[in-house]
Amino acid sequence: MITKEQHKFSRLEKVIGKDNLNKLKNKSVLILGCGGVGGYTCEALARSGIGTLILVDFDKVDESNINRQIIALDSTIGKLKVDVWEERINDINKECKVIKIDKFIEPDNINELFDYEINYLIDACDYIPTKKEIIKECLNRKIKFISSMGTGNKLDPSKLEIVDLRKTVNDPIARIMRKFIKDERITSKVTVLSSTEVPIKTGETTPGSTAFVPSSAGLLIASYVVKELVK
Repeated sequence: MITKEQHKFSRLEKVIGKDNLNKLKNKSVLILGCGGVGGYTCEALARSGIGTLILVDFDKVDESNINRQIIALDSTIGKLKVDVWEERINDINKECKVIKIDKFIEPDNINELFDYEINYLIDACDYIPTKKEIIKECLNRKIKFISSMGTGNKLDPSKLEIVDLRKTVNDPIARIMRKFIKDERITSKVTVLSSTEVPIKTGETTPGSTAFVPSSAGLLIASYVVKELVK
C-alpha cells in the first residue's frame, strides 16, 4: 500500500537521505553522447532526481541501435535522439529540466557546451578529437568529469571499472588517450570508465557491441556521478 510519505524517489531517499536527494535536485549534469553508454547513464540519472540534464547528441535513432540503446525502438527509428530523450525524461520526472543540444560537437564548437552551468560532465561520445578537448577544457575550467573509453567488441561487463586513465589496459581508445595526456603533459587525475577485457577480433572496421556491456558502463558511470554529487 502506498502511503503519503512515498514519492517517485522515496526508495532512493531511503539509501542516500533526504538532504542528498535535495542536493541532486539542484544539480546539472551534461551528457555528451546519448547512445549505448550515455543513454543508460541518462536513464539512471533521470530516475535519480537530477534537476537538470543537458543532453548533447546530433544523431537520429537508427535500426542498428536497437541491440544496445535504451531509446532505440521500431517506433523511434529516424527521430532525433535528444527529442526522444526529452519525451522519455518528461514521462519519468517532469520536474527534471532537459536542455537539448542537437549538434555534432568538435574542438571548433566545444565552447558552446560551457554556456551552461555544469556540476558534472559525462563524456560518452566516440569522436577522439572531442574526447581530447573535453579533458583539457574540464581541467582548465575545474569542472568535474568522467570519460567513457571503449565498450565495443567486448562481452564481459564484469571487466568494467572506473579508474585513472593511466591505469587502463586492453582498451584501444584509452591507449590513444593515454598518449594524448602524456604528450600534453597533463598530470591531473583523469577519471575514466574502461574495460580490462581483451577486445574480440571481428575483422570489421565498425566495432560490434552487446546489450549488456554499454548499458553496464552507463549505469556504473551514473552510480559514480551520483555519489560524487552528494559528497
